[in-house]
Amino acid sequence: MAGAAARLQLSRRLTARAFVDQPPAAAASASSLEAASASYLPKGLVFSSFFHSGSAAEAAAAAAAAAQNRPPLPPKIRLTWKRLLTGTTLGSMIGGGAYVGTRDEATISTWAFEASKYVNPFFRLLDAEDAHRLAIWAAGHGLAPKEKRLDPRVLETKVWGRYFANPIGLAAGFDKNAEAVEGLLGIGYGFVEVGSVTPVPQEGNPKPRVFRLPEQGAIINRYGFNSEGIVAVAKRLGAQHGKRKVAQTQSASSTTVDQSKLGGKAGPGIIGVNLGKNKTTVDAAADYVQGVHTLSQYADYLVINVSSPNTPGLRKLQGRKQLKDLLKKVLAARDEMQWGEEGPPPLLVKIAPDLSRQDLADIAAVALTLRLDGLVISNTTIARPDVLGGLPHADEAGGLSGKPLLQLSTQVLREMYQLTRGRIPLVGCGGISSGEDAYLKIRAGASLVQLYTAFAYEGPALIPRLKAELAACLERDGFRSVHEAVGADHR
Repeated sequence: MAGAAARLQLSRRLTARAFVDQPPAAAASASSLEAASASYLPKGLVFSSFFHSGSAAEAAAAAAAAAQNRPPLPPKIRLTWKRLLTGTTLGSMIGGGAYVGTRDEATISTWAFEASKYVNPFFRLLDAEDAHRLAIWAAGHGLAPKEKRLDPRVLETKVWGRYFANPIGLAAGFDKNAEAVEGLLGIGYGFVEVGSVTPVPQEGNPKPRVFRLPEQGAIINRYGFNSEGIVAVAKRLGAQHGKRKVAQTQSASSTTVDQSKLGGKAGPGIIGVNLGKNKTTVDAAADYVQGVHTLSQYADYLVINVSSPNTPGLRKLQGRKQLKDLLKKVLAARDEMQWGEEGPPPLLVKIAPDLSRQDLADIAAVALTLRLDGLVISNTTIARPDVLGGLPHADEAGGLSGKPLLQLSTQVLREMYQLTRGRIPLVGCGGISSGEDAYLKIRAGASLVQLYTAFAYEGPALIPRLKAELAACLERDGFRSVHEAVGADHR
């Protein structure tokens, strides 16, 4: 308080000096300028402190001259680079703020996404995993652009009784520990899937474990279910759940009926939770059951991940008998919990793209028999397409994602839609980098789609572009909704 008073007093003394031997009109003008600046700048930071230059000695000399009825010496004006920079900055902030204040939120949102294009290349200069961590930190601290524009109505869709503003989601693996859910939903995704989450915290595989192949828009990773564990994730999701509930209640009065129906159990945007097992666990079912008991209350849907190539023995759980035994226990654990009117969260299984036709038939049979709520198709591949030949890091162990996965994952999706006869919702994942890619998967049988690698390369600006392109594809072919286009290639 004392410092603020001192700065204000100094500002007044400096302003008073400008009044010496000035005409009344000039004095009034200076006084008005100081008052105006003080009304919207922080205490003590007024224009007089910038524009009135000179030392205390000069001020004293001017006062003495006035006392002796002598005209004061003109003050020395020292426009140092600091003052010029300060003036330019203040002018830009005030002028820019006044201009932005006149713009609508949609325009500001457009600017923010355009600006992100110039920031994103910086991430490519970093190590792949460091860039990943920085992106999560930025989204978790509100530094990602926020989508304020409404999605095209043609993108709205309903799956599992839940309304999605658009069918484009962020795949598991990006926000493994639910650190940035709100920021990522704010970018404009229809849904965000966190995880994979393991019961006990584990470091995952040794570094380096993430490798870019920019020539093909691909990534190879062998993270190995690095996770902070279900307790840490439950705390974050619980806190976010409470905040979203409060925000939903506060905004209910100003939200239209059509808008209010969009979203999950705790507000706009759907949140999925992807569950994994610990590397050293022998009883895999026990790990997944623990995840269901702890995290399902915060999830709009759950995914059992049995297809990561980076956890030894995990993919064996995709066998017909192993998968059936596992899902019986997990479904029982979910159904024994107390649920309200909305019922339990849908349960899905994420499968690999490296499966034979017989493997796919077995999985389809189990899914239909147990009335599974859906399948995510697919995880990363251990195959190395010919297009990667000779590229740096192409021979690294791990799962391949990105553009080279598009054809393989879409073919598996197409086959699974046929095997399940379109009776189970499918989530298409793998290689999506454009609206046309998303549309390809929807026509092949996907009710929803997910991406990850293209987002890692292109950043937030990818999402509004992808939604606009998908809407254009649907309208071009005469579809009035996403639902109408699902499985169109099979009709």
